[in-house]
Amino acid sequence: MTKGTEIVTGLDIGTTKICVIVAEVTESGVEIIGCGTSPSRGLRKGVVVNIDGTVDSIRKAVEAAEAMAGVSLDSAFVGIAGGHIKGINSRGVIAVSGRNQEVTQADVDRVIEAAKAITLPADRKVIHIIPQEFVIDDQGGVKEPLGMSGHRLEAEVHIVTGAIASAENIIKCAARAGLEVRDIVLQPLASSEATLTADEKELGVVLVDIGGGTSDIAVFVDGSIRHTAVLSLGGDHLTHDIAIGLRTPPHSAEEIKRQYGCALASLVSSEEVVEVPSVGGRRPRLLSRQMLCEIVQPRMEEIFTLVELEVRRAGFMQQAAAGVVVTGGSSIMEGVPELAEQLFDLPVRLGMPTGVGGLKEVVSSPMYATGVGLVLYGREHLDHRRFDRFPDRTLVDKVIKRMKQWFSDFL
Repeated sequence: MTKGTEIVTGLDIGTTKICVIVAEVTESGVEIIGCGTSPSRGLRKGVVVNIDGTVDSIRKAVEAAEAMAGVSLDSAFVGIAGGHIKGINSRGVIAVSGRNQEVTQADVDRVIEAAKAITLPADRKVIHIIPQEFVIDDQGGVKEPLGMSGHRLEAEVHIVTGAIASAENIIKCAARAGLEVRDIVLQPLASSEATLTADEKELGVVLVDIGGGTSDIAVFVDGSIRHTAVLSLGGDHLTHDIAIGLRTPPHSAEEIKRQYGCALASLVSSEEVVEVPSVGGRRPRLLSRQMLCEIVQPRMEEIFTLVELEVRRAGFMQQAAAGVVVTGGSSIMEGVPELAEQLFDLPVRLGMPTGVGGLKEVVSSPMYATGVGLVLYGREHLDHRRFDRFPDRTLVDKVIKRMKQWFSDFL
């Protein structure tokens, strides 16, 4: 590591795979220096269901990344997803208190706190508060309010919340694998850092990250995130459909999906055949590839239809002038962009990770979009405090914190 650089690690804990991306952050940008992956053993639909299995998978991915990068890792920015994730928009209003009615950083902090003041169930916690725009004395569309004059300051923010238990299980798994969590990052937010351009975010774009257990949605309009959602459908459902439909073992179904899967049956010749392993020691069979596609296509249509319904319900379908970007491991399958274009009736492209240098060819696949996005997010939040297990969750935690302050006063 050269002088003036810092190591940033992204940990993508997925249902299908664990991915660790290591990067050097320099004055010139982000240089990828290592990547490690391991099959995921312990997650279901983006949520940890087996601590030991998840920890073991993380350790293997970390070891592979450390071997490639030649560095020892001790902290990471960690992605989070799952059906428990909810996103809502909120607004806060305050009176400007700065000298000469100029907006100060203290005013910005107060108005965001005001927007954050929403009622949450006891088992949920705020993960992100993302400013969308500010309004000063009815003048909207303000992105940087500092120094502007006015009497009233309003903030429109997007708040992402998640289940405390799910977030703490992720933190616990990372800690047992030897990584301190610097921050928890919503996976579609991370993926957007690596796959979307500024122009797309400004015009309006829908990002669909199709992972193994979930499909994550993020909608950007006017340069800001406006809506997030997580669907409990992903590539593992395709694998299950293939295993049942072709009567083949799950690991064989996964291999068949990767090699021969196609989301649009019209793109496949009726003469193409696929060798399908049988169960119970029976001999393999030769089946039409089109039969495989007729199993895959309905499930992909279901995923994209649910995405459209979610975006339309939120009221942003008409604002997606830049179209749709699909990314994630399951988007690599042939025919996915073409099928999405038919269903959305919008331009669709495949989201490839960009904005990094170094060993960028190692991560030049949609399956690494979240991992690369996490290190890009980390570059912008290098001074972020270490994530501390939601310290205000219980009265006991509050008392312990207060006692520590008392003791420090006497030292």
